[in-house]
Amino acid sequence: MDFRDSDTITGPRSEDVLPDTATSAVKIVIVGGFGVGKTTMVGSVSEIRPLTTEETMTQAGVGVDDNSGVETKTATTVAMDFGRISISERLVLYLFGTPGQERFWFLWNGLFEGALGAVVLVDTRRLEVSFDVIGRLEERGVPFVVAVNTFPDAPHHPVEALRRALDLPDEVPMIDCDARLRESSRDTLLTLMRYLHALAVPAG
Repeated sequence: MDFRDSDTITGPRSEDVLPDTATSAVKIVIVGGFGVGKTTMVGSVSEIRPLTTEETMTQAGVGVDDNSGVETKTATTVAMDFGRISISERLVLYLFGTPGQERFWFLWNGLFEGALGAVVLVDTRRLEVSFDVIGRLEERGVPFVVAVNTFPDAPHHPVEALRRALDLPDEVPMIDCDARLRESSRDTLLTLMRYLHALAVPAG
């Protein structure tokens, strides 16, 4: 191969390089139904430029994908989203956002491999799209927290009412979240990490 003087091979951007102080990395999966904000959350909280696999929605999805309540959505994740956030100087989270459409759920097997826990994003306008997602996590035995994404036009319900509607055990944390905001998405991830720590180190 003939490399010209002008040809340059570059590595990752300096801001994408893993900090030298990092000693532990944890894989976290962000799941939810179609259009609940998974790509938005990964993009808002990632300290590196996120990898996304969004494609324009076409007529091929008509009659196959249920876009009720998100009819204006024009793009969808077809494989995964990927980002990274440093929780501390030593601990780094690798974030994997799953595709929401059921026809892409076969990809979940690989995305969940080695995952320590998950965030379930919920849209109160379309709670029903979360039922199967939560069921799949429970079947796999993956610990998770539920984050209610606060869309501007979404109805607000008491936490206990939502918990009953989703049939969530009392011990599973449920919090409000604005996936557009870095601080809110970060706090959601911290809630998951505290929950995972509590499961690993039982009280007493």
